[in-house]
Amino acid sequence: MDDAYVEAVLHRVEQVPAGRVTTYGELADAVGAGGPRLVGRVMSQHGAGVPWWRVVRADGSAPGFLVDSAARHWRAEGTPLVERPDGRVCVDLRRAAADHLQPVPRGQRPR
Repeated sequence: MDDAYVEAVLHRVEQVPAGRVTTYGELADAVGAGGPRLVGRVMSQHGAGVPWWRVVRADGSAPGFLVDSAARHWRAEGTPLVERPDGRVCVDLRRAAADHLQPVPRGQRPR
């Protein structure tokens, strides 16, 4: 994973406004390279300095060990939430999805 890819992912995370989210897959699509797992790797290794709680799984959840911390951020930002039958709190993707991520132009996509 090169620095250009890391920077492209982190830059797009910073574009997600408070109270909104994007998924790992949508972020990979916006960057134009990699996939959800690679974005997850970037976030786990380099995401502490960006609003990491605004990037969620495709079902609106955060990784298990981050759920409590993410939920505090979501509540503070007014992110629409739902409670699952098992009691887990997740983001309501229908109401909270960010629709503003600009794709990286083809000639500038990381490899």
